[in-house]
Amino acid sequence: MVQYGFYFDQSRCIGCNACSVACKQWHGISPGPEKWMRVYQWETGAFPNVKLHFLAISCYHCANPICLRSCPNGAIFKEEGFGAVLIDREKCKGERRCSKACPYGSIVFASDEPGEKASKCTMCLDRLAEGKKPICVLSCSMRALEFGPLKELQERFGCLNTLEEMPPPRVTEPSVVFKASDPKRPRIRWDVEKTLRLWKSRGPYAPEGTPDLFDSEDDLSSLPEGMVGRNRLVLKARNVQELMYYTTDDD
Repeated sequence: MVQYGFYFDQSRCIGCNACSVACKQWHGISPGPEKWMRVYQWETGAFPNVKLHFLAISCYHCANPICLRSCPNGAIFKEEGFGAVLIDREKCKGERRCSKACPYGSIVFASDEPGEKASKCTMCLDRLAEGKKPICVLSCSMRALEFGPLKELQERFGCLNTLEEMPPPRVTEPSVVFKASDPKRPRIRWDVEKTLRLWKSRGPYAPEGTPDLFDSEDDLSSLPEGMVGRNRLVLKARNVQELMYYTTDDD
């Protein structure tokens, strides 16, 4: 068996959700938490060093899928053509052990109702059978996604198979190659101290006695706890409401 996999260039992703929407349209999935392709967006840092992070993630069709071993009903299997990890919906009893085992949160449910059957990315096997690439790859206008034999992807892009804040890959051996986002660097030279000084003052046209916009630089560079809602990557949602919160803006 030749293992196929995905490539994701984090430096190109802009969080537009085209891949997620295209996936739902192609597979006929209703709007809501049943997301085979999820796009996460979170923010770190404070002025003047704010950074937005994006991650588009489906299923990595691992070489050692622990979701498969965790299912007591034998509903998960690895097909031989492309190495896709699939769910047999007829065997699935909705026990959710597979979801708890998967470190990437790739197994999803349409609701929190007991017995709800699991679903996940199928690697677009119907398209692969016709010699086409997965719909998420073709829908990305930024060319942040690629697909093919895993060894070929590794030869082209390297062997990085995890990103910062993601779980370690050594147990599951995910069939994925990453390119991490570029380090944040200034595009235009500017004087931070002068900017803060000018920003603090309300200017010559403000009424006399008008207070400054802020008292010190710390008011801008240190954020109170809870001010930024999505300030970290959360792949394992506790329920569908939390999943929708961390993967918003795609429906």
